[in-house]
Amino acid sequence: SLVLQAVFNLLIPDHAADAFSPPRAGPGGPWDALVERLLGGLGRWDAEHFLFIAERGYLLEHNCAFLPLFPLGLRLLAGLLPWPVQLQPRSRLLLAAALLNALLSALAAAALLALGRAVLRRPCQAFLAALLFSVSPAGVFMAAAYSESAFALLAFSAMWQLEKGHGWLSGLLFGLAAGARANGLVNAGFLLYSRGKRFALQLQRGAASPSKLPVLWKRALSLASSAALMCAGICLPFALFQYYAYVRFCEPGTGLGQSVPEPLLQLARDKGYRVAGVGAAKPPWCSQRFPLVYSYIQDTYWNVGFLRYFELRQIPNFLLALPVTLLGSWAAWTYVSTNPWHCLTLGLERSKAEERGKARDGFCGPAAFVYVVHSTALLAFGFFCMHVQVLTRFLGSSSPILYWFPAHLLQEHEPLLWSTGTDNPASGKPVLGKSHSSCGKRTSDNPVVRLLLNWRSITPLSKGILGFFLGYWLLGLILHCNFLPWT
Repeated sequence: SLVLQAVFNLLIPDHAADAFSPPRAGPGGPWDALVERLLGGLGRWDAEHFLFIAERGYLLEHNCAFLPLFPLGLRLLAGLLPWPVQLQPRSRLLLAAALLNALLSALAAAALLALGRAVLRRPCQAFLAALLFSVSPAGVFMAAAYSESAFALLAFSAMWQLEKGHGWLSGLLFGLAAGARANGLVNAGFLLYSRGKRFALQLQRGAASPSKLPVLWKRALSLASSAALMCAGICLPFALFQYYAYVRFCEPGTGLGQSVPEPLLQLARDKGYRVAGVGAAKPPWCSQRFPLVYSYIQDTYWNVGFLRYFELRQIPNFLLALPVTLLGSWAAWTYVSTNPWHCLTLGLERSKAEERGKARDGFCGPAAFVYVVHSTALLAFGFFCMHVQVLTRFLGSSSPILYWFPAHLLQEHEPLLWSTGTDNPASGKPVLGKSHSSCGKRTSDNPVVRLLLNWRSITPLSKGILGFFLGYWLLGLILHCNFLPWT
């Protein structure tokens, strides 16, 4: 990704996009020019906000739509790394972003692999899903100066820790994720569902007999209080940032502690940006009963809201989001049609197969229920309430379903991937491969490579899945890195 974005950035001229573009500090040296040529593609669109925040802090009101965890990490890394040559702050931050996200995206793939093994209980399917994450259709955002890689790592790691029974560590990681992206608040549902399911299963084991009612009430209160504390912990970073923004932009006489360059003030006047500490009038959101700068910015600056994007001129963006919309909807339908009773009971009633320890594994297994619900909720919210073209990266960094379901389809319907052992498709198709025990042990065992080397002989479904992943991965590098419209 880093090599290709540099090549495309050199070969294709940048589009003159109407996007946030703060004035640069001044003409840089030859090393700054080299960094811009090699890594400039990582600083397009919203990356400009993250780089600006990491350099100057939350100076402009609309920067507050981007939560602080990732820019704080960029600033710390750029300040800690030894630089053998003199570089401007933006160049150092670009280098830090390239290094940090390369590490975070690799760790996120490893976390997804561990989570897949715990939930799917099919090693090869989990490995294939992690490989698909490595060529994610949202791949350019995993490499660019965006918070997607950090969020994916924290969210997948938190889900994995919750599967292992480490509730408090999971809550801590979910809280950090909510400090990177606002949709991390939705992850509190995983903790609530985990606690609710544990209590429901205790009731089914006969814990509700009259003699045990006092113990039952005590246990229920304990579970409810721990769940409430964990949810409050998850929401705390977001709430603290809203308070910081209130103090920054609403409190009179708040000192900036830094001078605002005149070119930046001129840009703010031209574009209508509100600068912290400049101007006597308070922003309208300061007078709200619950002053949330995040929702105000989404509404005022980007016109985000229910059905607001449903316009004829947005049809190209809906077409851009069509593949991930169809994939997410297909995943939900497949799971519900395979497990109708499990879904009707919200997964809170143990089946006879589960009681015997013979529950279905893989994507359609009972353990994947809460992840399907999470993915479907994000898909519905993004489709109806957000700029629909961001759905690909929204789901690609938040939900493992975008990788588990294609891996499930490939293993169920692609003969080149049929194998013996626990990963054999449930349909009982013939054996044409290596056993699951050798999955990923050698380069020749890489299933994505195997499919690409046999492109002409694989099924149309496999071509469609790989075409979507690799096509969007490549198109994202070409278009996004040159300020052309993308997801």
